[in-house]
Amino acid sequence: MNKRIFCNVCGRQLHMENNILLEDAFEARKQWGYFSKKDTTLHSFVICEECYDKMVEKFAIPPEVIDVTEL
Repeated sequence: MNKRIFCNVCGRQLHMENNILLEDAFEARKQWGYFSKKDTTLHSFVICEECYDKMVEKFAIPPEVIDVTEL
């Protein structure tokens, strides 16, 4: 079975071959704890790079970016 991944913002299917993602994407996963309106639920989503760039442009405080020399 071929896995399919979609951007949760724009809905575009991300490029995969042989179940390997051939483009990078932002993946988020948050398990909500107490003191939220989402207690004990797990939320996850994927955002393509283009949608990520558009999203962080709107941040009042930009994300911290650190160059990594080893992958």
